[in-house]
Amino acid sequence: MPFLRRYCILLLGVLVLLAGCATHTVRHLASDASLITIGKSTRNDVLTYLGEPDSERTVSPDTKQWVYFEENRSLFQKVPVIGKAFSPEGYGMILITFKGDLVVGCRYSSYNKGEFNWAGSYPWQDVKE
Repeated sequence: MPFLRRYCILLLGVLVLLAGCATHTVRHLASDASLITIGKSTRNDVLTYLGEPDSERTVSPDTKQWVYFEENRSLFQKVPVIGKAFSPEGYGMILITFKGDLVVGCRYSSYNKGEFNWAGSYPWQDVKE
């Protein structure tokens, strides 16, 4: 009986670990942005490469912008079950601008959590936040 109990606990542990692997889509926005060619790529190309945008807005009657967004998950966030309690390391975003169906702009940007903590870099100066 102790063997069966140990086996069940081990099986449950493996199932919990595997459950965290199959629940979300993986994006790599930094490399996905390189698939878009300004002046050549169309709305259908963007949908093929990146899928549906996370948000979109109308700039003018013939100009629209699509936004793709991702969180750069920290090591602790990748742990099943308890990972949701931790914040991401940073964020990535692609902003694509269309004029009609043609891509006229594509900009990737990212930042890390510590990037805006610049006050600690200037200890010789009184910085007011």
